[in-house]
Amino acid sequence: MNFTIDHFNINVLDLEKSLSFYNKALGLTEIRRKTADDGSYIIVFLGDGHSENKLELTWLKSVDRPYDLGDEEFHIAFKTKDFDAAYDLHKKMDCICYENKEMGIYFINDPDGYWLEIVPVR
Repeated sequence: MNFTIDHFNINVLDLEKSLSFYNKALGLTEIRRKTADDGSYIIVFLGDGHSENKLELTWLKSVDRPYDLGDEEFHIAFKTKDFDAAYDLHKKMDCICYENKEMGIYFINDPDGYWLEIVPVR
């Protein structure tokens, strides 16, 4: 048996704010959307236009408080060929939450506090 990664899901409190962030910070765009008939949830799949991997954002009508992210030991990593331009953009957006200059990487926070690692193509 062989498996490939299809998507990774995160729950978001403000869907429009998250969609705007992921587009501006990482260039991700909406691929498809599923809205529950009763309006209890909206699921939006985002893609980078270059790979088959998707990020699934789930908004739940019943949730009205920030999600408990625990100790933030998990993250999603994104590679870029233009690391310096990405760093400048994220610095201007004021979303860099941690830098490891020795390793040549940094992390940004999305609107819900999820950590996203930015890695240069090596």
